[in-house]
Amino acid sequence: MDSKNFEMPKERVVVPPQAGAESQVPTTAKIIIAGGFGAGKTTLVGAITEIRPLRTEEALSDRSVGVDDVSGVDSKTTTTVAMDFGRITFRSDLALYLFGMPGQERFWFMWEELSYGALGAVVLADTRRLASCFASVDYFEHFGVPFVVAVNCFDGAPRYDPADVRIALDLDPSVPVLMCDARRRDSAKTVLIGLVRHALTTAGNLESQLAGGHAT
Repeated sequence: MDSKNFEMPKERVVVPPQAGAESQVPTTAKIIIAGGFGAGKTTLVGAITEIRPLRTEEALSDRSVGVDDVSGVDSKTTTTVAMDFGRITFRSDLALYLFGMPGQERFWFMWEELSYGALGAVVLADTRRLASCFASVDYFEHFGVPFVVAVNCFDGAPRYDPADVRIALDLDPSVPVLMCDARRRDSAKTVLIGLVRHALTTAGNLESQLAGGHAT
């Protein structure tokens, strides 16, 4: 995929709490859940959300034959055609809104709108078809959106050391690679905490560079 064909997403926004409003509304942040077709995006959102998840899944039909690559996920019968949505509150002062992006190439045109205002992204990787997450990695790298790679440990799938996954995806050393089971709430929560920490660290480093006049 040529990332130069993408439009630049709008500036990332995190809404700060108002002074004295600690007991009213929490700080909110938008998180993108990305990855290839069948990587487990819908499953992860459903496992962690505290509200009923919004899903836009449709049954795969013969119209997708030759269009969607189902190699390695032959048993999959549905696909997300717009987005998944969920919410998780950490403590009383931080709420994360989760937006699952469709992974197929025919839905890439939606990525810009779904990424608008995002604090960061989780890229789910499936070791059975690791190349399917290259497009998501390329997209977030190209536009400087903080992200982590979460390797979804499917039953019977090859298991690799995170360092090997980093090499295979040619990731920057600063990008966290986490192992997870998208079906488990505690595992999904660990991934989201890792992303928030990484995004805040990245933002802090950028602010330091700008303050020191080192930004290019």
